[in-house]
Amino acid sequence: SAASDVYKRQIFMKKFNVIIGGFILFLFTACSHTRQESSRLQTVKTDTVISAAEQSILQYPGKVKAAEDASLSFRVSGTIRRIYVKDGARVRKGQLLADLDPTDYQIQLDATEAEYLQVKSEAERVMALYKDGGTTPAANDKAEYGLKQITAKYNHHKDQLSYTRLCAPFDGYIDKHLFEPYETVGAGMPVITMIGDGRTEVEINLPAAEYIRRGQFKQYYCTFDIYPDKHYSLQPLYIIPKANANQLYTMRLRQEDTDQPQPSPGMNTMVTILCDTAENAPMSIPGSAILYEDGKTNVFLYDAAQKKVYKRNVTLIGLQTDGRATIISAQIKPGDLIVSSGIHHIQDGESVMPLPAVSKTNIGGLL
Repeated sequence: SAASDVYKRQIFMKKFNVIIGGFILFLFTACSHTRQESSRLQTVKTDTVISAAEQSILQYPGKVKAAEDASLSFRVSGTIRRIYVKDGARVRKGQLLADLDPTDYQIQLDATEAEYLQVKSEAERVMALYKDGGTTPAANDKAEYGLKQITAKYNHHKDQLSYTRLCAPFDGYIDKHLFEPYETVGAGMPVITMIGDGRTEVEINLPAAEYIRRGQFKQYYCTFDIYPDKHYSLQPLYIIPKANANQLYTMRLRQEDTDQPQPSPGMNTMVTILCDTAENAPMSIPGSAILYEDGKTNVFLYDAAQKKVYKRNVTLIGLQTDGRATIISAQIKPGDLIVSSGIHHIQDGESVMPLPAVSKTNIGGLL
């Protein structure tokens, strides 16, 4: 009976050891499999998409420009005889500003006029004979041709004489004169600059990131340091669709009529642009989340439920000095998680392992 009990205990211990050994082996295998699965997942850093609604207000420095601004020149060359206006003088449209010595052009016109009268008389005599059948059609055609030729020459020389007078093309003010009396100028050389006295305009330069979203611009106004409590409404005129040497796009705006004090051309101003963000509101994300691929701009959206990432197309509005980027997209929204680090090592639809959030006590995020 004692030997039987010992035998039973030995059998029980063997079975117990087998069970314990199998359980330990199962745990070891499971842990090893988990470590292998974890090692296969790419580790990425995620960040939250936030609204950038505050960026719906844009501000740019500008300069007041005259709506009418002209550099006036003579259409013929010659020696300036007299300048009739001083810098800063107010002038009316058609007012004489300066003239050239007309002597040479007057002599030329007098000679052409004498020739014109002679040819005209002869041509009229030949054409009268032709009506009465007293000459040939060829002679009549020659007379008509000769009259047209001398008439054109005569009118041209009359115009040249009138071009020795420089008149104001619009109401305004003389900015400055660039030559003095008795100086010789060529045709087309600016002699006097003037500005109009109508409503002024404002000129600003837009960066490319804002030029592409110009369709969202809805309202404009400008302010001046000398008029701190006044806003001047503006209406857009045009944007030159070609960037200048600084990769900026020039925009002109017209001041609306107002009873407020009028700024003068040359003044500096600050232009505020209000944007419509009802649709495609701008969002802010880390600049490192932007993936440039095949001419497109994408980000990776992280699906926490599936633990997978999905590529989404975005439109880049601008990069900020703090390292963040402003975007618009119909495929993501504020509050979504996106991959901000590791974007070049993952694929669309891939399972990933996000890094845990930085602890508030981990100063600098070093741990």
